[in-house]
Amino acid sequence: MKALVLSGGSGTRLRPITHTSAKQLVPVANKPVLFYGLEAIADAGITDVGIIVGDTAEEIREAVGDGSKLGINVTYIPQDQPLGLAHAVLIAREFLDDDNFVMYLGDNFVVGGITGLVDEFRAERPDAQILLTRVPNPTSFGVAELDKSGRVKSLEEKPKQPKSDLALVGVYLFTPTIHEAVRSIEPSWRGELEITHAIQWLIDQDKDVRSTTISGYWKDTGNVADMLEVNRSVLETLEPGIEGTVDEDSEIIGRVRIDAGAEVRGSRIVGPAVIGPRSVISDSYIGPFTSISEDCRIDDSEVEYSIVLRDSSITGVRRVETSLIGRNVQVTPSPRNPAAHRLVLGDHSKVQISS
Repeated sequence: MKALVLSGGSGTRLRPITHTSAKQLVPVANKPVLFYGLEAIADAGITDVGIIVGDTAEEIREAVGDGSKLGINVTYIPQDQPLGLAHAVLIAREFLDDDNFVMYLGDNFVVGGITGLVDEFRAERPDAQILLTRVPNPTSFGVAELDKSGRVKSLEEKPKQPKSDLALVGVYLFTPTIHEAVRSIEPSWRGELEITHAIQWLIDQDKDVRSTTISGYWKDTGNVADMLEVNRSVLETLEPGIEGTVDEDSEIIGRVRIDAGAEVRGSRIVGPAVIGPRSVISDSYIGPFTSISEDCRIDDSEVEYSIVLRDSSITGVRRVETSLIGRNVQVTPSPRNPAAHRLVLGDHSKVQISS
C-alpha cells in the first residue's frame, strides 16, 4: 500500500505567513504540521510515499528530504497548478501504479493517527473508504449523506444547503478503481477536479464506498485560529523535560519542555509550553499553550496561547496572545509620542482625560 500526500496549494487563509513559507511547514508544538501526517503514515506501516508539490516544492524538499528520517521513502510529484484533489490522483498515476493507497492532505491533523483506519481498509478492501466528522459549519466542507444503514449515499462539495453535518476529513483510502473515476469526471464550477465528484462517480457505479465517522480530534490547519487550536491540542500531550538551562530566579510550572541550548532567566513559564533550541527567555512570562521555536528572544514581555516561529524576538511588550508570529520578526513597543490636549471648556465643566 502507498500514500499520496498533498503539499501544494498557496495557503491564502494563513497569509501573510504563507507568502514566504509553505503552509504545511508551519510548526505545531515546534514540529511542521506536515510531519505529523507523514509520521502517522509511517506508523500505519506505509513507507512508499508520493508528495504532491507546487510553488513551495523547494521548501518541502528541503524539510522532508528523501523521507528517511521519518521512516519513509519519498517521491516528489510536481503539480503546476492546484487543480483539485482528483487532479492530484490523476497526475500521480505512474507513482501509484495499481496499488491501494491512502490520500492524506498535508495540512490536516488527526489525533490518534490512521493506523486503525488503514488496518480496517486492508482487511475489508472496499473500493473507497472516507473519514467523516461532525462539524457546526458544513457549508465550508465536502459533505456526506448516509443512508439508513450508514452507507454513503451522496457527496457534495461545500453545499449551500447541506444534507448533513458530516464533513469529509482530509484522509481517503482507495483501490485502483479510483483511477477510472478521476478520468471520468469534469471540472467543477471552481475549475477543479473534485475528489467528491470522483467518489460520487464510484457510488453511482455501485462501487463499495464506506465511511468511518470519527469522534476524535481533527483540524484543517488552514487558518490561524485552527493552527493555534491544534497547537493547544498537541501541547496537552507534551512530555515535559528541561534540557536547556533555567536559573534560580525562574519558575517553571506544569508541563514545560525546554530544549537543549535554550536559556530561561528571571522568568515564569506556565505550561503546557515548549521553548525551542537556543532560544532565550529573560524577565518574561510565557503562558499556557505557547510554542517558542528555535533561536528566538523573548525579553521583558508576556506571551500566551501563541506560536512564535524561529529567529524572532519580542522585547518590552506587555502582552501578546492568540498570535501567530512568523520567522525573523521583531516585536517592540511603539515610541511614545508627545501628547497634548487643547481645550476650550465652559464654566462648571468636568473633564476626564486618560494619562
